[in-house]
Parts: sequence; structure tokens; C-alpha cells
Amino acid sequence: MKLNLSLQQAFKSPDLALKRAHIKKAIETTLDHVEVKTDSEIGIACVDHEQSHRLNLEYRGKDKSTNVLSFPSDIPEEVLPLLDARPLGDLVICIPVVLDEAIEQHKTAQAHFMHMLVHGTLHLLGYDHETSDEDAEEMEALEIEILAKLGLENPYQEQ
Repeated sequence: MKLNLSLQQAFKSPDLALKRAHIKKAIETTLDHVEVKTDSEIGIACVDHEQSHRLNLEYRGKDKSTNVLSFPSDIPEEVLPLLDARPLGDLVICIPVVLDEAIEQHKTAQAHFMHMLVHGTLHLLGYDHETSDEDAEEMEALEIEILAKLGLENPYQEQ
């Protein structure tokens, strides 16, 4: 499985060094864990509060910025065989929210960012923690397993 990654850093912070190789590894580990075998592509935009707030309001009706927004690809199934890689969609990650949450949750910014990558990628694949308690438990369990493969601690464990 090959991953094509488009990374746009509209917002950068000295408190979070984003390395393309680490981002790619987190996404590839997620895809491998849930047995995605096809070549895939994903877009990631790292944004500020204002951009996240605007998108969250427009697409989810929530009047605040949020850590990660997932926009799954809506390319028709019949078109997919014509493509070199399956478009999974786009993630919009609000760096200031990730940094604030990392402090609140007593985690490193890098660990929390990686968690948001895994979490968002699972959303792109159709996993949803807001539909039922069972779905939330399934998604959290996957996140814990994937993050462990990346050498990161359980993000839901109290620190």
C-alpha cells in the first residue's frame, strides 16, 4: 500500500514540529491496522483558530474551533478504478486547539497531534464515535491499538 500525502501548513507553531515522515507513518499505520490494502491519498491542512472555527460552523453548525475536522472523499465508486490511488479525503487540524488540549491533558503536543491524525483518518474511513456508545468504544479501542504501534500511550487514560 502506497500513501500519497498532501500537507498544507497554513499555521505553524514552534511548539509543534511537524515532520512529514511522522505524519505519513501515523496514517500508514492506521490504514494498515484496519487492513486498507489499496494505494490511498489524503490531504492534511494545519490551520489556526479562525479557519477551524469557520469550517466547523459551516460544515457542522458548531460555533467554535475544534481539534480535527474530517472531510471524507465523495468520489463515486465507479470512478475509483480509474484512479491510481483511492482518495480518502481531507483532515483539517487546528494546531492551537491541539496545543491547548495537549497542555490540558498533560500530553506532549506531538503525541496529541499524532492522536488527532489517527482519529481523523479513522473518521475518513467511516468510523464514528458520535453515532453510539458501541461505535465510540470501537473507535477508541482502535485508536489505542494504533497509537501503541506508534509507541504512544493510551490517550484516554487519566494522566
